[in-house]
Amino acid sequence: MNYRIPVFTDDPGWHGKRLKEAFAAQGREAVFISLKDCFLDLVHGRPGVVIPGFEQNLPDGVFVRGVPGGTLQQVIARLDILHALKMLGVTVYNDGPAVERTVDKAMTSFLLHHHGVSTPSTWVCESRAHAQSVILRETMAGRALVIKPLFGSQGQGVRRLDIESPFPVPMEAHVDGLYYLQSYIDSGEGEWHDHRVFIINGRAVGAMIRHGSSWVNNVAQGGRCEFIPADGDIAELALAAAKAVDIDYCGVDIIRDRGGRLYVLEVNSIPAWKGLQGVVDLDIAAALVGDFLSKIRPRCDSMAAAV
Repeated sequence: MNYRIPVFTDDPGWHGKRLKEAFAAQGREAVFISLKDCFLDLVHGRPGVVIPGFEQNLPDGVFVRGVPGGTLQQVIARLDILHALKMLGVTVYNDGPAVERTVDKAMTSFLLHHHGVSTPSTWVCESRAHAQSVILRETMAGRALVIKPLFGSQGQGVRRLDIESPFPVPMEAHVDGLYYLQSYIDSGEGEWHDHRVFIINGRAVGAMIRHGSSWVNNVAQGGRCEFIPADGDIAELALAAAKAVDIDYCGVDIIRDRGGRLYVLEVNSIPAWKGLQGVVDLDIAAALVGDFLSKIRPRCDSMAAAV
């Protein structure tokens, strides 16, 4: 058994510190490594994936805390590393397919829609003419929209569109030639809020309300966190969302409209939990590490021999 565990991240920060402490409490050493430094080495007699510091023996598992951005080819190559490790019997948490299904907001929205999980009406297209027709139809009917980058987090690049808004053009960074549009859900003008539910292994382990000074409520955008019980209809919807995207752990963002209906806004496969940790008693890093280690299984002899 290899007692060292790679934690894939480019910026360990607060979350890395908490994970390192949680791994140490379980007799394991967390080693921070960037996916940018891993590579495929497809030579006969070798396993095919090289992780710095693990050249002689692949680890039992890897904890994914970040997938660096880059060109399409670079991002695909980094995800290839996760796919290959899983094929070699390494426990990958969250694994490549789960990250792909959730980092891509369009696929997340499709899976939620496909599985009947309540989520705002969504349109995704490259056609400027089609996007313009959707925006015109919805805003003329008095329904505001939100445009988001397909990839991104923490509320960056998110913009609200109404009848008086200028039409977003393909050259804008947050559009990048693709229009991802969602119906705007009004949680209460001047009392904006949404909910974050943290899911680990099919259980809602913590939840909070985020109060914002604007309709964007992310903690990174200044949202204020308040504890709520991780049960009831909000937890049930979050669990349905996690099941729809088939994921080990995640943060599910949920909003309740003025009429009381709940909608899933996003499912985050690499969620931050600093704000949530400040309002719940559960040690979230310890819970994540415990679940991750419980999923590790010995790799088969042929895989170990290749290493």
